[in-house]
Formats: sequence, C-alpha cells, structure tokens
Amino acid sequence: MNTLGRFLLASGAVGAAAAGYAAGLERRHWTLRRAMLPVLPDSADELRILHVSDLHVTPNQRSKQRWVSALDELDPHLVVNTGDNLAHPQAVPAAVRALGPLLDRPGLFVFGSNDYYGPKPKNPGRYLMPSARTKRVHGQPLPWRDLRAVMIERGWQDATHKRLELTTGGLRIHAAGVDDPHIQLDRYSEIAGTAPRQAGLRLGLTHSPEPRLLDAFATDGYDLVLAGHTHGGQLRLPGYGALVTNCDLDRRRCRGASTWGEMHLHVSAGLGTSPYAPVRFACPPEATLLTLVPRTQARSGSRDRREAEAFDGTRFGNGSSVR
Repeated sequence: MNTLGRFLLASGAVGAAAAGYAAGLERRHWTLRRAMLPVLPDSADELRILHVSDLHVTPNQRSKQRWVSALDELDPHLVVNTGDNLAHPQAVPAAVRALGPLLDRPGLFVFGSNDYYGPKPKNPGRYLMPSARTKRVHGQPLPWRDLRAVMIERGWQDATHKRLELTTGGLRIHAAGVDDPHIQLDRYSEIAGTAPRQAGLRLGLTHSPEPRLLDAFATDGYDLVLAGHTHGGQLRLPGYGALVTNCDLDRRRCRGASTWGEMHLHVSAGLGTSPYAPVRFACPPEATLLTLVPRTQARSGSRDRREAEAFDGTRFGNGSSVR
C-alpha cells in the first residue's frame, strides 16, 4: 500500500472512531457544571439555582431519567428549566420521571420549539450553513400542554410572557421570561419595563439566547439571564470551540457563564440531542448548579467548572451517590 493509501485508511479509521465516540459514548456522558456568579446584594446569603435545559427526552432514555432525577440531591433553592424537554409524542411521562423530585422544589420554566413540535429528519450539513438555518421545518405537534399542566400542578411557575415574584432561600426574586424567539414566538413588549430594584435577584428566562433579547433584559436592569437551545454547539473542536450556535449569539458565549455588558448570562449546553442527530463531540450533555453570591465577591472571580458524572452510578461533587 502506498503512502496515500495508508493516509486515507488512517484518516478513515480516525473518523470512524470519532463518530463512534460522539454517538455512542459522549452523548450519554452526563456532566454536572458548577458556576459561581456574583450577582446578589451584599447582605444576601448564597442562592443555589439548578439550571436544566434541552432534555429532548424520548420514552426509553432510562439513564438520562435516573441522572436528572438524582440532581435533587444537590439541594437547590430554585430549579429553572429553559425548554426543549420533549423529542417524542409519548415523552411526557418520561420527562416527568426525569424531573421527578425536582418538581417538588420551587421552579420556573419557559418552553422551546421542541416542546411544541417534534424533530424531523434533516440533512446534517444544513446545520452548518447559516443561510439554511433561517428555514424552519416543524415536525408533528407535541403534547406540551400536558407537560405544562403537570409542572404547574406540582408548583412550578410558567414565566412565559409574565413578570413573577417569588421568595426562596430567603431571597426575593423578580423573574420574567419570553416564549421561544428561535421560532419568533417572543413578545418582549409584554414584560418590558425596569425590573424592580428592591428585588434581591432580577432573573430573565429565554430558550434561545438571541442578542436582541439579551439587550432588552440588560436595558431593563436584569442581573442574570438563563437560556439553552445552543447545545453548546454540540460539536466543538479543541482550541476552537463551537462550530455553530444555531442562533445569533457568538460562539464564545454559547456554553457556560459569561457577561453581557453588566448583566450575567448562563447558557446551558443541555442534556439531549435530536434523535436524528444523536452525536456530541467535546461537548458532553450537562446540567448546571449555579451558586449565586454577593457582588462583593466579584474580585475573587466567578468560577465555572465541570465535573463529569458517568451515567452508570458515580458521584456528584458533594459526595452524594447517583443510582
């Protein structure tokens, strides 16, 4: 075999190995991200928010359901879900099992396009072409009303186009959210206006972190916005990062904690994928425990770190077991 033949053979083997890893291992390598954000008043105690997004649940994803349910052991003060929970018409019971005991804690949510519409087969190459991403192709309607009804019955609040007040962890929170801007359902005008300064935390929610909405939340004085949708790029190259963000947000901010002017932003890389694109590379599925602390701790720097949690029963960073 000549040199070219050996090169092509080796390249094919490496490509096959990478594809096998991305599809068979990493997309099930459930990961806990922890970040510390200095956004609270000086007198406030720390507040723990569990940010969950983009579950894309199908009925038989048992390991995902077990892992997400076990996140309750982190003892968050508040759970925030930023949408895209469903990936199958019969996935509501699976989503409820996954969220499980978290539904008994204070919670807020907004939905994304894949709560309303199921996935459809698409040419993966189109995802990498910005001009093609403007064309929305919806699948069959999904039973989002059933999921919403369960969430509300269990005590979570729907923040879609609402301004809400709640108190948890001894902190008064003002929260507001919009419907999914990725499919042009957002109506920020319904929540527009300066967020109350007397609130200990002013929290914004959106599924897709579109810059026009981040600008609006920042102008209205929000401290922190939580979003999902990007999957962290889903495919990332070491040293380069996300190939695309599937929205207008820049690649640098499409996963983890960052800032938007004086406002803090956290974008979850999410816990799932479309059933028709079941791969992740250098971007494992994740949920995030955000520890909010007083702004006076800003000098020590915010921390953003990840802890890989195997899907077959390892431990969280606090030592509690996952079964």
